[in-house]
Amino acid sequence: MNYTENFEGIKLDVQAVDHEVEAGVQEQIRKMLSRLGRHFQGITHADVYLEDKAAKSNDPKQVSVRLGIPGNDPFASERGDNFMALLANVEEKLRRQLEKR
Repeated sequence: MNYTENFEGIKLDVQAVDHEVEAGVQEQIRKMLSRLGRHFQGITHADVYLEDKAAKSNDPKQVSVRLGIPGNDPFASERGDNFMALLANVEEKLRRQLEKR
């Protein structure tokens, strides 16, 4: 499932490999962008990549996020077994990168 939307002036592009994105995960992505937008006002776009390899026994899910900002784009990725927890970890990594700017 792939979808693109304009969220609070940020072009949000979500790509999910081999599965549908649940409404709760979509809402968590929007909340993450809203919170990150408070740390850095210049976010123009966000690319979110969700992957679920159910056949893989350890850490079957992966979340990767790249934020489009002037200069080098911050990127964070995390593997685990729960999309909500992975999004929280990725958000923290991105927040730290934005604070260093």
